[in-house]
Amino acid sequence: MARIKQEFGVESRLIKGDNGVFDVKADGKMVFSKHKAGRFPEHEEVLSKLRKP
Repeated sequence: MARIKQEFGVESRLIKGDNGVFDVKADGKMVFSKHKAGRFPEHEEVLSKLRKP
């Protein structure tokens, strides 16, 4: 979360979910889904997807 603030200048937040859900969303768009990928994302993986327009 600190890297997101450092690189993009925005605050990120963690929203508690249920049943092992771990999704990363930006501006309402899914950036990463643990359910679809079957794993947690790497930090750089999320950052690189946030950099893309």
